[in-house]
Amino acid sequence: MDLRGSKRRLGGIWQGTCLALVVCVLDLVWAQIRYSIPEELEHGAFVGNIAEDLGLDVERLSARRFRIVSGAKKQYLEVNLENGILFVNEIIDREELCEQSLSCSFHLQVVIENPLELYRVEVEILDVNDNSPSFPWSEFNLDISESAVPGSRFPLESAQDLDVGSNSLRSYLLSVNEHFVLDIQTRSDGSKFAELVLESPLDREQQNTHQMVLTAVDGGSPERSGTAQINITVLDANDNAPVFDQSFYRVRLVENAPKGTVVIKLNASDLDEGPNADITYSFSGHAPIKVRELFSVDSRTGEIRVKGVVDYEKARMHEIYVQAKDKGPSAVAVHCKVLVNILDVNDNLPEVILTSVSTPVQEDAPPGTVIAVISVMDKDSGENGNVDCEIPHHVPFQLHSSFKNYYTLVTCDFLDRETVPEYNITLTARDMGAPPLFTRKTILVQVSDMNDNTPRFKQPSYTVYLTENNAPGASICSVTALDPDSDQNAYLSYSILEGDIQGMPVSTYVSINSDNGNIYALRSFDHEQLRNFQILVQAQDAGFPPLRTNVTVNVFILDQNDNAPVIVAPLPQNGTAATEVVPRSVDAGYLVAKITATDADAGQNSRLFYQVLQANDPSLFSVALYTGEIRTIRRFVEKDPIRQMLVILVKDNGQPPLSATVSIILSVVDNVPESLPDFGDLTLSPQYRSNLTLYLIVSLGVISFTFLVAIIVLAAIKGYRDRHSIRRYNFSLSACCRFRSEESTTDVFKKSNLNVHITTGTKGSTNCVEANGNGPLSQPYCYKMCLTPESSKSDFMFLKSCSPMNATPQKNNAKGADYPKSGWSAQDSRSLIVNNGPTIPNELKQAKMDWTLTKNQRNSAHKSFSSMERTFPRRPRPDPDGFSCPVAPQYYTWGSHMREYKMSSQVEGIGGVGSVGSVGRVPNRLWTPSSTQPPSAQPPPDYQHNVYIPGTPSGYCTLKPAPRGELDVYNSFSTFGKKKRFISSYDPSFDQREDNLINNDLFK
Repeated sequence: MDLRGSKRRLGGIWQGTCLALVVCVLDLVWAQIRYSIPEELEHGAFVGNIAEDLGLDVERLSARRFRIVSGAKKQYLEVNLENGILFVNEIIDREELCEQSLSCSFHLQVVIENPLELYRVEVEILDVNDNSPSFPWSEFNLDISESAVPGSRFPLESAQDLDVGSNSLRSYLLSVNEHFVLDIQTRSDGSKFAELVLESPLDREQQNTHQMVLTAVDGGSPERSGTAQINITVLDANDNAPVFDQSFYRVRLVENAPKGTVVIKLNASDLDEGPNADITYSFSGHAPIKVRELFSVDSRTGEIRVKGVVDYEKARMHEIYVQAKDKGPSAVAVHCKVLVNILDVNDNLPEVILTSVSTPVQEDAPPGTVIAVISVMDKDSGENGNVDCEIPHHVPFQLHSSFKNYYTLVTCDFLDRETVPEYNITLTARDMGAPPLFTRKTILVQVSDMNDNTPRFKQPSYTVYLTENNAPGASICSVTALDPDSDQNAYLSYSILEGDIQGMPVSTYVSINSDNGNIYALRSFDHEQLRNFQILVQAQDAGFPPLRTNVTVNVFILDQNDNAPVIVAPLPQNGTAATEVVPRSVDAGYLVAKITATDADAGQNSRLFYQVLQANDPSLFSVALYTGEIRTIRRFVEKDPIRQMLVILVKDNGQPPLSATVSIILSVVDNVPESLPDFGDLTLSPQYRSNLTLYLIVSLGVISFTFLVAIIVLAAIKGYRDRHSIRRYNFSLSACCRFRSEESTTDVFKKSNLNVHITTGTKGSTNCVEANGNGPLSQPYCYKMCLTPESSKSDFMFLKSCSPMNATPQKNNAKGADYPKSGWSAQDSRSLIVNNGPTIPNELKQAKMDWTLTKNQRNSAHKSFSSMERTFPRRPRPDPDGFSCPVAPQYYTWGSHMREYKMSSQVEGIGGVGSVGSVGRVPNRLWTPSSTQPPSAQPPPDYQHNVYIPGTPSGYCTLKPAPRGELDVYNSFSTFGKKKRFISSYDPSFDQREDNLINNDLFK
């Protein structure tokens, strides 16, 4: 027995301990705190440190998703998660929130996760005196009979004060008067109203009206007040006043009673007769405004009817003050009070308020995650106000009840957004009334995406066929990938992986639009160079971490007929058609030649066909359509020409077809020789036909050049003898030719591109003086020659010689030249200038340094041109017409010794030439003057630039024009009767040509 008793005691102690622990745990989980704050606080006003009051770790408020949910329509309070302070978020108006209720409070629910904890917070709103009492009207009119006895009471209009408690209406005050006092009454709800009590009799004959001021004062600090004026009219006496059956009535009225429903019928009687007994009913002056809005009084029958919507939830009781008054003079009103109790009915549907919804919810949220906090309410009372909530069972969510009329919606299973992206949860709130009323509300719970799906291309691989010669930038194809995720996790970007195509980066061939996957060609592809290639396209989402996948795109370049056939054999020789030899004795079907052609295209575009396009005799030769073999159709006959021209057309099979042609000259011979010379062009140009006149002109030109060479040799010998005396005197040798003539002519003959200039003076004389004092040289001869193939007669003219005259040498050491000490004489004459080549642009030629001389030529040149490097000025010459023609001194600057040797050698070589063909082979650089920079940018004054003086190396002369101011008139023999100036020209590129002599393009 003792053992069993000990066990029972131990079991009781254990149960008590467990119960205490459960109570402690529940107290921690379902804790409740209370705050009291006054209304009208500004935003941010301190309410309390809710984290400290609940014993929570401030640093973990954000991590635990600390939040406040409220059943109110506005979020009046909020929590600072950094410090846990509860503060005012919206200004609270107590009168708006609770109207005239003595107590005003609202509840908050604090939700904390990890683990889930719920706390209930009650906030009481304290009233402040922010409203003043006010009367419905600013003036009241009362009619009082003069026969009213002292003590008679007259109800007054009541003032309204929205504040409650000590701040509500406290008392009324009446201004000082002789006849009335104020009596303050209190209603059942604690509100006060005033009655006017007659203290001394009224005398209408003495004073028929009285005016007083009624003041309503509240109990706030500081107090607030409102006033109204009372106007009293004194009436004649009416002996009997109406009397109600009862001074107080109590009735019940069901809420939501239809309009017009009779609440009660009042009855008052009057002992008088006639009009003095006719009674009218109306609301007393101090009847509340809400009562006047809800009820009406029939003035004749005294019935009180429903006028508005009677709602139990707004007011459970109404006090109606009614007065009765007869129609006699000096009628006195009597009053009664009707108390209406409102009966509740189940007429309000439950209300569902989502105080907090955490949506979207992540698809990897664990079971038990709070999704929403829900509050329900029913304005009905008793069982009609008890509400129960439920949700469907097929959704992975559950409802947990925390406090009365508060629920939390939590997950009960794992979610998958790709399977169900959102849930429409129907919440049903049902009350316990009879019959019960219910409300359904749909809660949309969206499931947020996690990047748990890899992008997938629509195809495992892509094959693209692209025609070659595409335009750069053209779209090749488009690849598309899909990602079942959403938002950023489904946003795909496309890129091409690095790789090589024929040794070049793939990025130089194609590009891709990263947004839509369109692939573009960066270049024009050529099927003949690139047949196909592969690229790897990668699709990557924007999730974290990003997921990616690859796909292969095979690109095949299709051929286009963009290459014409190319003839491989036979090939043209030296720009002329290919030649073939055909024996005259061959039979029909003899293989003459075979045309071989290739086409870089492929397929049908490279299939070639051969046909004869043109033939001297179409009946003689044919070509095989597919092989290109040229065969004879018949045997040759005597009348067949010995030369046959065939044009073979090679055409491919493309659309449109491209073609090429080849010309073949077939020579029909009796016997095939071992070697056949190249026929070249079988036709000769007319300009090369023999012409006797042309030969005569060329012969005369050769003789003239021989004469000039002889003069050069004589001048060289004389210069060699005098070189020692010249070295002793370091002075500048000058030579000029001054022409004094009243009348001269200048004939310029131009035919084709060969020009001859002749200058003669009839009355003047030419004096060519040697700088060393030697006598004048023999007179030079002047010729006019026109060497053109189309000349029909001899254009050779022999003109008279130039008569010499003395000239004075001048020194010129402007350049500080070191003159050689060898004998040399300078003569001036008109020279024969031959241009047997194309016209050259107007610029000076520079003598080349790459001439090659033989040993004999160098020895001959050394005898005549040893150590020559001088500058010869030329004096101005007078105009033949008598005008002064000051020409600036022109400087002939001799080049280096080697160039002098070459010049001499070439001149000597020309002197020995006796044929026209030899003249044509003289290089044109032989007569090219050396180029030196003129002192100023002046144009050459005359054609003297290219004048060759026999006996001097004129090929190296460079004219240096004088300043512009010294050149007034450019007149000479060659400019007579012309306004154009003759400008010498030179182009270095023509130095390389060996088939021209001297360029003397005189006109610019």
